[in-house]
Amino acid sequence: MRWFKPNLKSIHALFGGHPHPEDETTLLDLGIDDIRVAMLALIEGMDDRQVVLVERRIRYAVDVLALWYLRGDLMAVLASRHGEAGARELLDPVSDMFRAMLPQGLRSRPSPLGGQKE
Repeated sequence: MRWFKPNLKSIHALFGGHPHPEDETTLLDLGIDDIRVAMLALIEGMDDRQVVLVERRIRYAVDVLALWYLRGDLMAVLASRHGEAGARELLDPVSDMFRAMLPQGLRSRPSPLGGQKE
């Protein structure tokens, strides 16, 4: 009786599972970089202390969730310059970029406060 039966499929599942994980990571990184560039473009040319801090946090965010949660800080910076309605208008296209990258529970829901578009 053998205590340990090596099963190549089990070892593969234990250590990997995906035959080419680097391909998926590359695709995801391209999306994250696109979002990062779009967020940074919104505050380009602004240079007060709050903007510098937000810019640094966006630049060094490690994943899409970190960028998702930084939208609030970006909104605050943009609202100080453009007003809340203007900031929301600027940030909406960036928020749409997250659509395919976030779990369903983290996506923005339509708000009755946002107004009806006809």
